[in-house]
Amino acid sequence: MTGLASPKLREAAPATGRTPATAPGVSQGPPRPRRTALLPTTALVLGALYCLLPVAWVLVAATKADDELFSTFTFLPGTGLTDNIGELTGYRDGIYWRWMANSVLYAGLGGALSTVVSAFAGYALAVYRFRGREAFFNIMLAGVLMPPVILAVPQYLLMAEADLTDTYASVLLPLVLSPYGVYLGRIYAEAAVPMELVEAGRMDGAGEWRIFLRIAVPMMAPGLVTIFLFQFVAIWNNFLLPFIMLGDDEKFPMTVGLFTLLKQGASQPALYTLVITGALLAIVPLIALFLLIQRFWSLDLLSGAVKS
Repeated sequence: MTGLASPKLREAAPATGRTPATAPGVSQGPPRPRRTALLPTTALVLGALYCLLPVAWVLVAATKADDELFSTFTFLPGTGLTDNIGELTGYRDGIYWRWMANSVLYAGLGGALSTVVSAFAGYALAVYRFRGREAFFNIMLAGVLMPPVILAVPQYLLMAEADLTDTYASVLLPLVLSPYGVYLGRIYAEAAVPMELVEAGRMDGAGEWRIFLRIAVPMMAPGLVTIFLFQFVAIWNNFLLPFIMLGDDEKFPMTVGLFTLLKQGASQPALYTLVITGALLAIVPLIALFLLIQRFWSLDLLSGAVKS
């Protein structure tokens, strides 16, 4: 009969939409190897070499004495690292370490103040609703697109009107407000601080200041550490602003100090080794900072979850 089928036919016929199973003992062959994307891999390797070769050159060149710097193979280590450090320390009664201390002051204090302002502004823009919020945020965010050279001259004129040029404040004050830091603060506050917790704190009678300190800040901590790290590195490497603002070399940061030393090297070639050694030592605080705060630095923007 047409409506009935034998059990053998039913077993042999595969189900609709399913692929017949491979018979036992029949090999499907080895898996195909993945094809390596040569173009992206090559681009990444070239980019890594572009970034790492100058660092490798500084590491090697700092070990060379004056007579070895230009007479030996580029990547052949020398024998004068300790002598170079000693000469750099003794140059002008150790002014290099004064530049190092100034850079730590500018980058550390400026990064901390910028992080505090970014936390306040980012949290306010993420939590509160007020007229003109988006317009204010968009205008401030446009500062990210401004090249530093455009802002440096107006900032100098403002500091000159306030009679603050050639002071530590003339370098610190323009760095307190970071448009990019405020942007990161807002994005992280929106992702890490649930509005339910804010409303629960208000219902329990907590004030806005207490909610911010006790609830928002702990959840925003990984993002704030990231903002501080970005700001510290940016201020540490900043050259244009202190170069315009400062005239006294006792207040110079590392970047401007090494630049003046390099200019003097045109007439005194022996100073080149001091500049290279100083550039190598300038990397050490950044490495130490990263190793110190990496335990607080979470790559997951949603790591500020509620824990029971």
